[in-house]
Amino acid sequence: MPLRDHFHLPLRGLCSWESFHSGWANEIMRQLNKTLPAGYVARPNVKLGVDVEADVGTLEMPGRPNDEGGGLAVAVWAPPEPTLTTAVDFFHLDLFEVQVHREGGLEMVAAVELVSPRNKDRPTARRHFASKCAAYLQAGVSVILVDVVTTRKENLYAALLDQLSLAPDDADEGPLYAVACRSTPPDEASRLECWVKTLQLGSSLPVLPLWLESDLAVPLNLEKSYEATFVELRVAI
Repeated sequence: MPLRDHFHLPLRGLCSWESFHSGWANEIMRQLNKTLPAGYVARPNVKLGVDVEADVGTLEMPGRPNDEGGGLAVAVWAPPEPTLTTAVDFFHLDLFEVQVHREGGLEMVAAVELVSPRNKDRPTARRHFASKCAAYLQAGVSVILVDVVTTRKENLYAALLDQLSLAPDDADEGPLYAVACRSTPPDEASRLECWVKTLQLGSSLPVLPLWLESDLAVPLNLEKSYEATFVELRVAI
C-alpha cells in the first residue's frame, strides 16, 4: 500500500497527524516486540510539545540470556550495505545533562524517530532534534529517522550530518525519507554508517536495519506497521 499525504485533505480531515503519529509509534512497538531477541524490549515514548523524545526506544534488559533461555528465538538478519560510511568526530559535540538511573534499569540501544512538523518549524527546534540524535549516536545508540511531513521542506537528516560536521549528500536531501544510522563501538575508530531510503507519496515504505549491537540488527518493516496503523485507527483511504 502507498504512502499517503497526512497533512492535506482528504486524509487530514479523517485523522489528525498527532493521532496517527501516536498510533504508528505504538504499532512499531508491538511489531518490534514480536521480533526482538531475548533480552530486548521496545517501549513507545510519545511527547507532544517543545521537548524532543524518542518515539520508540529499544532497550536491553540486564542479565539477558545469550543463546539459551526462554526468550524468543530470532533468525539472524543480514542488512544491506550502508549508503553512507564516513569517519566522524563525536568529541566536538556539546552535551550538558544530568542523568539519574535506577540500578539494574534498562539501557537504551536504539531509537525510532517519527518526525513531526514541530521538529522542523524553527531553527532552534531543528538544532535541538539534530543534537539529540547526535548525542544518541555518540552514546552508541542507533537511530532511525522517518520523515513523511509534506508541509515543511527542511531535512533533519541533513541537519544531523551538519551537526556532526559532515557535508550532506545532495541526493539524500529530498523532503521525504527514512534513514537508519549507527556509530561504531567505542573501542574502534569513530565511523558513521547510514542506510538512506527516499520516500515518495504513492509508493511503499522500506525495510530498514534497527541495530541492537555492532553485529546484531533486526529488520524494521515500516510498510507493515504503517498499514496496520490505518487498520487499527479505522481510517479508510
